[in-house]
Amino acid sequence: MADPDPRAARPRARRRRAADDDRGSRVTLQDVADRAGVSLTTASRVVNEGARKVGPAMAARVARAAAELGYQANLPARAVASGYTSMIGITVRDIDDPYFSSIAAGLIEATDAHEFLVCMSRTSGEREEREYVALMRAQRARAVVLVGSRSENAAAREALGAEVDAFVAAGGRVACIGQDLLGVDTIMPENAGGATALAHALVALGHRRFAVLAGPRDLLTARDRVAGFREGLRTWSVDLDPRWVIDGAFTRDGGYEAMSAVLAAGADRPDCVFAVNDVMAVGALARLRAEGVAVPADIAVAGFDDIPTLRDVYPPLTTVRLPLKRMGEMAASLVLGETRPARARIVPVAGEVIVRESTRPRRGANI
Repeated sequence: MADPDPRAARPRARRRRAADDDRGSRVTLQDVADRAGVSLTTASRVVNEGARKVGPAMAARVARAAAELGYQANLPARAVASGYTSMIGITVRDIDDPYFSSIAAGLIEATDAHEFLVCMSRTSGEREEREYVALMRAQRARAVVLVGSRSENAAAREALGAEVDAFVAAGGRVACIGQDLLGVDTIMPENAGGATALAHALVALGHRRFAVLAGPRDLLTARDRVAGFREGLRTWSVDLDPRWVIDGAFTRDGGYEAMSAVLAAGADRPDCVFAVNDVMAVGALARLRAEGVAVPADIAVAGFDDIPTLRDVYPPLTTVRLPLKRMGEMAASLVLGETRPARARIVPVAGEVIVRESTRPRRGANI
């Protein structure tokens, strides 16, 4: 029998040496413990953020050893030790809408210092939000932030609430940005109050005949803003004709289409249009440009939110400013706090009316 060709064994030998080298270079938690001069259990409590805390001096030794060795924590092990991973979930209704992207940016920046992984999902309503919260519970996420309006669908809201309760019972934290309807920490924009203040400002500028681009009928944010605007007009004895309250999608195209309905009235037009969010107002401005209608000389336009992209809109849009990025930061602080509150915290956020050129005072108005 011929001797085996030694050259044939060389690739296999090289592969074995490479595997051995790889195993030898992999830093383990035991290596960290040995370098720090502590037990493996103590090192695990520090690195994996276990429930039992270690003294600051010993924790600093372990952290220094981990940094010197280039150790990276085993995330599944951390989840077992602490009960959760370093993941935070956030849901938004429309990532293309600067309202949601600005809030998400604030939350992401606030979590960066804590080295959390933010997992964002677009959800169209409570049913998809419930599915997402269930997924985050299965993934042992640290927290979930739900951004967006509740709907009038009570059954869907109840099902979401049950899943939120299960997530919290499993050790997670939940915060909402919207209405206080889920029994969790909530950043609550004062939608009705902001719209009321805007109505006062517009009437003071001399406007009397209004249309409202009202957004989706089943969204509570849209309904609150319409109701607040109507109440503000009523204070000045100005009526809002029901035929001028026009439903539509909470999008630029929704505003464009709703504005088309206003223009279809011909000469019998309002002198001012309030779109219940800025992206609808941007669509309304585009429709007015296409029709050759001057803003604000022929029809004034106002929005709500003060999204960042308004700096590129002409004429500059009158709106109600919400601190969008700050709202994301506030939500992060609620879910990342060290202590779990005994009861849900509600943080109201007031809007500020910003009057710009799109609602210039009407000629001859007594202001």
